Amino acid sequence: MTTTEAGAMHGYHHQKDEHLKRLRRIEGQIRGLQRMVEEDTYCIDVLTQVSASTKALQSFALQLLEEHLRHCVADAALKGGAEIDAKVDEATKAIGRLLRT
Repeated sequence: MTTTEAGAMHGYHHQKDEHLKRLRRIEGQIRGLQRMVEEDTYCIDVLTQVSASTKALQSFALQLLEEHLRHCVADAALKGGAEIDAKVDEATKAIGRLLRT
């Protein structure tokens, strides 16, 4: 079981199997990219697959961020105090990292 320092479950815990399945599909896409390069596939075809893989990871990240907001940030909001500020700051930085990619 995946837990935070305080012992509470992470927001994605209930979707863990679905997330792992999705990540395995993305892993397959990356392996496909490796094969394409090994087989000297046309550059544009490789770039198309890179774009698809990138979009798949971005979609996964967005879903994970939504779960974080709904679970971890919402829980911190209920508790109040400095914890909500820390969680909002943490989420804001994560969004910033996602936007830079």
